[in-house]
Amino acid sequence: MDNLIQTLAIWALPVIFAITLHEAAHGYAARHFGDPTAWQLGRVSLNPAKHIDLVGTIIVPALILITSKLFGSAGILFGWAKPVPVDFSRLRRPKQDMLWVAAAGPGANLLMALGWASLFKLAVLMPEHSYALPLAKMGMAGIQINAMLLLLNLVPIPPLDGGRIAVSLLPYRLAWKFSRLEPYGLVILLLLLFTGVLELLLMPPMTAFIWLLSTIFQF
Repeated sequence: MDNLIQTLAIWALPVIFAITLHEAAHGYAARHFGDPTAWQLGRVSLNPAKHIDLVGTIIVPALILITSKLFGSAGILFGWAKPVPVDFSRLRRPKQDMLWVAAAGPGANLLMALGWASLFKLAVLMPEHSYALPLAKMGMAGIQINAMLLLLNLVPIPPLDGGRIAVSLLPYRLAWKFSRLEPYGLVILLLLLFTGVLELLLMPPMTAFIWLLSTIFQF
């Protein structure tokens, strides 16, 4: 039980920040490109409390961690925050700017992964201390959750960010047809998740991404 509590404590901050700041980044980008919807609703904020969804930000990730700890199955750790409302029609160039608004979330996860990698490196270099090991574990947790959310959200299935990026890049006719998949996107994602296909798709690039960080930061 103590080990489980320690695991939840180590993962809590990385998971909350990875999920909520991802959404905040969408709001910042949307405001920058002309849509003030999220800003008007107070969602353009780095305060995680503004974005936390009880189920998606806390309960689901906690259950995945508990299950993996009790049964020894790794699985895919994921979650979600309250979606930031974006009115793409209010963007200055809706089709083109959609790309940058969508990419802002994964971009935030990339920056956070770099930040947690810096913390991990610092913890490794610290003299032996009671805080060194927990900081190192928290740093690695931050790397893993942000790597997963970065890659998961780049899967080209609407309404994931990768799907919106694809819609932005495709010619108008193909973009319109592709965007019609959005009502079925969640079902497709869940099917990929429960059949294990999603894990097969994401684990190789995730392993490569973490290897790249370890090479850059020399840990």
